[in-house]
Amino acid sequence: MTKVLISGATGFIGTHLAQAAVSQGYDVTCLVRATSAMKRLNGPSARRVHGDVTNRDSLTAAIRGQDVVFHLAGCVKAIEAGRFYEINEQGTQNIAEVCAARSTPPVLIVVSSLAAAGPSSPGRPRREGDPPSPVSHYRRSKLAGENVARTFADRVPTTIVRPPVVFGEGDPATCELYRLIARWGIHVAPTRREHWLSLIHADDLVRLLFLAAKRGKRLPGLSQLSSTPGEGCYFAACERNVTFAEWGRMIGDALGRRRTRVLHAGPVIRWTIAAIATFVSGLGGQPWYFNIDKTREAGAGSWTCSAETAVHDLGFTVSASLRDRIDQTVWWYRENGRL
Repeated sequence: MTKVLISGATGFIGTHLAQAAVSQGYDVTCLVRATSAMKRLNGPSARRVHGDVTNRDSLTAAIRGQDVVFHLAGCVKAIEAGRFYEINEQGTQNIAEVCAARSTPPVLIVVSSLAAAGPSSPGRPRREGDPPSPVSHYRRSKLAGENVARTFADRVPTTIVRPPVVFGEGDPATCELYRLIARWGIHVAPTRREHWLSLIHADDLVRLLFLAAKRGKRLPGLSQLSSTPGEGCYFAACERNVTFAEWGRMIGDALGRRRTRVLHAGPVIRWTIAAIATFVSGLGGQPWYFNIDKTREAGAGSWTCSAETAVHDLGFTVSASLRDRIDQTVWWYRENGRL
């Protein structure tokens, strides 16, 4: 039986991965912090071990004997920029170092983000070999984590997966978006321009992660990096890209709304709200998803990527259309009293 370890197992994507891994017969261990909310892991019958990616010594026992390590733990919101690098860069280094110390290192799947690559050019989705150009502290920290993983590629068989916007059941980041449309029929687009997005449902991303672990190409060593740009890295995306406004209207349709009004925020409104949110979150000591860092990303343009390499190398396909996945997500929110 294949043994897998999941860091970030109590997060949105991590719980989907843990549930799927258990159902497919893997021997699953979830790396959890002592302060982690365990409610999301009540379902999966997986082993739980305490550890923190920022504490290298706490990882040794958890990684021992594993065949695959899915590294999902990361920081997506922070009051101080240094926190992004502490978790997304140093945390990845700690995981890779412990894997490299094994006599037979496990396959390491690093879940990064389209954020690490940067925004896409008009009409051309990002591809794995494109030079990265991240635009915020979060995005630069994710790229730093990727680069750290590359330094261990000679010793640890490693593959990087870069998802775009991930949505689905249980996602706290997009729940408010659904709730605003459900209650008021309003969808707020962060810019006046029609920027495009790539999306993927959490269950489809999980399918790609399993495929990447089984037969994905691995990162080349540093000496080969210049001749094989993008190898060992995969973007994930559903079958179509949409504008942010179109996404909101699709959610409205799934909710049974006759009309969803799209409000486009100009830069003055966007930056003012971001500044207030950043100030208030700093006073309260709790980071918010929307802040100045996120505003830089919102104004950077389109965020699209191509999954052609994953289709070609791994045989990856999404198992349901974007519209069906939105319907599925709306149903879950309603059944669980989130709307």
